[in-house]
Amino acid sequence: MIRHPPTVVCYICGREYGTKSISIHEPQCLKKWHNENNLLPKELRRPEPKKAEVRTITAKGFYDLNALNEAAWTSAQSQLVPCNICGRTFLPDRLIVHQRSCKPKAAK
Repeated sequence: MIRHPPTVVCYICGREYGTKSISIHEPQCLKKWHNENNLLPKELRRPEPKKAEVRTITAKGFYDLNALNEAAWTSAQSQLVPCNICGRTFLPDRLIVHQRSCKPKAAK
């Protein structure tokens, strides 16, 4: 059985990182998020994502990594914006690109 090292989900982008590198990634990811958010039209700007507070501690005194990852994934997914034509969800900067080609379905 192969055992993979534990990973932590970033609450901003939803990607997985090692337990040592997540503390390096998150500040950089948040800075990138601010830069991209400021470039968006005002109607697509989102409030800053908040890091989930998971206080579940196991009997051994460690945080429940699964609960922490679930809360971070939910936070990352809440950053997605639905298309007003088809309803699919996108990151705000990708929504602009999607809407250029999204067409309403023709009535039959």
